[in-house]
Amino acid sequence: MKVACFLAAVGLVAGCGSDGAGSSAEPRYDVTIVFWPEGADGESRQATLRCDPDGGTHSDPNGACDVLLENEDALEPVAGDVACTQIYGGDQLATITGAGVQASFSRANGCEIARWDALRPVLELTVD
Repeated sequence: MKVACFLAAVGLVAGCGSDGAGSSAEPRYDVTIVFWPEGADGESRQATLRCDPDGGTHSDPNGACDVLLENEDALEPVAGDVACTQIYGGDQLATITGAGVQASFSRANGCEIARWDALRPVLELTVD
C-alpha cells in the first residue's frame, strides 16, 4: 500500500510545474473575420484572430478574444422559432470563419442586432 501511495504521489508531482511553454496546443479560436461596413455591395475589411493564445492581424486581439470568449453563444444562429423585433439596424454584414466556426452576422432585426452588439469589438474592424 505504501508503494502504491508513493508511486501515485510521484505521478502527481511529475505532472506539476508545467507552464505550458512550448506546448503544441491549438488555439481555442483561429478565425478570419470579414466586415462589410457599407453592406454587401461595399468594400470589405478582413482580419485574422487567434485566441488562447491571443494574436492575429485584428487591431485588438486581446480585447476581441476577451469579448469572443465571453459571448461564444453569439456565434450560434438565431433559432428559427424565436420571435424577433422587426427593427432594422443597418447594412453592415460580417462573417467569422475558421476551424469549427462558420457564423454570419447582420443587423436585419432585433435578434441579429443583439448578436452583433455582443461581438461588436470582434466584428467592426477598423482601418489601420
